[in-house]
Amino acid sequence: MNRPSFRSPLGRAIGLGSAKSGSRHWLVQRVTAIALVPLTLWFVASMIAHAGSDYPVIIAWLRTPLAAGGMILLLIALFHHTALGLQVVIEDYVHSGIRFAAVIAIQLCCYGLAVVGIIATLRIALSS
Repeated sequence: MNRPSFRSPLGRAIGLGSAKSGSRHWLVQRVTAIALVPLTLWFVASMIAHAGSDYPVIIAWLRTPLAAGGMILLLIALFHHTALGLQVVIEDYVHSGIRFAAVIAIQLCCYGLAVVGIIATLRIALSS
């Protein structure tokens, strides 16, 4: 008995079907968005509390374990969320052979900036 096929003609011809990674991508993007809410509120409140402070006060604040840890978590969530969002934009709106290179470039830039920020935070936090 022939079952009806709900796949597109191209999907039947190629036989690939779904990439099966869309739901994970969607879920991770939502989790990072939720994580960014308290982290961003903490960061903004900290910057407001230190408004008008001089450089040594800000450095002393960033050397505390809570501030350094929060900053690292903020950087990880922020740049991971950014990479995921920009990947979706590229995949939706770039329809040429440059799509793959653009996604890789976006990811390298986002994760590179995260690493630079984390290293800078750790250098401040661990300096004497």
